[in-house]
Amino acid sequence: MSTNRIEHKVNHVSLVVDKSGSMRQHEKQLVRVVDEFVKGLQEESDRLGHETRISLYAFDHGVQNLVWDMDVKHLPSLQGLYKVDNGATALIEAAVKSVDDLKNIWEGYGEHSFLQVVVTDGEENASGFSECGQMHVHMPGGKGKAVLRGWMERIHGAMDELPDHWTSAILVPNSLAKRTAQEYGFPAGNIAIWDADSSKGVEEAIGTVKSAATSFLRGREKGVRGTKSLFTMGQELSTADVKANLEALDTSTYTLVPVDQQLSIREFVTGAGHTYKTGCAFYELSKREKIQGGKQLAVAEKDPATGLMTGKVFSGPAARQLLGLPASEATVKPGDNPAYTVFVQSTSVNRKLVPGTKLLVLR
Repeated sequence: MSTNRIEHKVNHVSLVVDKSGSMRQHEKQLVRVVDEFVKGLQEESDRLGHETRISLYAFDHGVQNLVWDMDVKHLPSLQGLYKVDNGATALIEAAVKSVDDLKNIWEGYGEHSFLQVVVTDGEENASGFSECGQMHVHMPGGKGKAVLRGWMERIHGAMDELPDHWTSAILVPNSLAKRTAQEYGFPAGNIAIWDADSSKGVEEAIGTVKSAATSFLRGREKGVRGTKSLFTMGQELSTADVKANLEALDTSTYTLVPVDQQLSIREFVTGAGHTYKTGCAFYELSKREKIQGGKQLAVAEKDPATGLMTGKVFSGPAARQLLGLPASEATVKPGDNPAYTVFVQSTSVNRKLVPGTKLLVLR
């Protein structure tokens, strides 16, 4: 006798947050970052009908589990759970523990995916503290170095052995920390930089993590169970997505102009013989950019064989949502998509254009 069974999608998210002494000035902001991340998971899980479960870890020179595999709908604010201590930064140990713990979850039924997101404002200096009794910064040689080497091997092993349905990502404070995170094994597309020293930087981080949550869950709907481009935009955009959600613009209403000089956007548009009106020009997303809420997006089709744009452009109210961009401000970097290039509306007259890109100008 055969019976039908629902094969539901189950997402296991592990959020690993720094509580070392340097985070004291950011304690309230970090609570906001985490709460917005959780809110994004809640909203998108409800919309898509997914079961999403979350675990929270906090670390200084030790690692503490605050919440274990709880339904994200029932998770309270991080306020009251998260408290900064005066310890150092056992970043590697925290990331490894999170992965090791999640591996204990049984996956017998349902379609499971795993997402780990680490948030830190500093770099590793304390993993294995309990083994050697001191931070590595105080032990330039001997046992301290040996302990750190051991933890480096453990995180390399943990990252290298992750199955395809696992995603591991990290928010770091600067480019040096980004290179270090890559050395640990975090994919470049899953590393985002946040400015932990300003309230504006925290606002950007909120947009970034909320966008990442949305992007991860929407990827699940397309059959993507793991990704190495969590913090990039447009990398996993498909022809089916574009045709189902966006409108092809009439070719008589726009032009794609090659940018050959680093001029301001208004000067370039008028120099090319077009009338400049605020919002009429969209720049090609070619580097890390901060995109404000309300900015329109468009995508230009490319020939996958040549990488050249075909001249067809698609846009519409659903473009931001389709590309995983929240309604609030977010910092993103372009993904490597062979079929589409993302364009972002500019409302500035002074934006400096990047030579070698194209500018979409609405007539």
